[in-house]
Amino acid sequence: MTGWDEIRYEVADGVATLTMHRPERRNAMTNRMVRETAEALAVAAADTSLRVLVLTGAGNTFCPGADLAWVAGGGETAPEDRLNPDHFRIPQLLHEMPAVTIAAVNGACAGAAMGWACACDLRFATRSARFNTAFLDVGVAGDMALPWSLPHLLGAAKARELMFLPDKFDADEARRIGLVARVFGDDTFAADVSAAIDRLTAASPAALSTLKRNFLDAEQHGVGDFAVVEAERHLALFRLDDTREAFAAKVEKRRPNFTGR
Repeated sequence: MTGWDEIRYEVADGVATLTMHRPERRNAMTNRMVRETAEALAVAAADTSLRVLVLTGAGNTFCPGADLAWVAGGGETAPEDRLNPDHFRIPQLLHEMPAVTIAAVNGACAGAAMGWACACDLRFATRSARFNTAFLDVGVAGDMALPWSLPHLLGAAKARELMFLPDKFDADEARRIGLVARVFGDDTFAADVSAAIDRLTAASPAALSTLKRNFLDAEQHGVGDFAVVEAERHLALFRLDDTREAFAAKVEKRRPNFTGR
């Protein structure tokens, strides 16, 4: 899809890829990148054909957060790139959209970019990736919902440590503390992420979207109320042809043929 300068947004076979694209600045953020990302994610959230959305960076890095030189120089921006509160809904869009969201962290991930990554359903990292909340080091408390997402992922104590003492840490440490799901080699990263995407898109579309909704509802309800909602959806899935096909394929040791019914 065209029309954006600092990101690339592509859709193929039910998978959207949003690439932060300022390789000359290691994909560091400007207001324009934030605005364009918010616009593209709004498009993705409304696209019911999407199964998976991948957030990544151009070249061999993800995004180090704000472009520090640009901000220090006054952060001059065109009128159309002035941000408003809606542009800061990016974590909500990543977290709540129907598609399963993946942060493919292929290098430095800091500040607001870490907020975006932590809002995704899954995070995969290259062995050379480095992480840092970074905000206090540049005199701000932060944005992009890290104080919400980090405690959900890591617990309150670890989240506060990472925010109040913003030290860099590597991909293996990110995996150890549970921030990323998998760490892949730099040379195999694209293929490994593609393999994970293939597993997701091979699942029953109804089951995949229902599981995403279940996780979102579980955040909002007590266990009793959630169990009722979950059971209703579970029983509804058993009335689908695709569910019967999934069971038959498992028994017959073959790939299922889903029809969306």
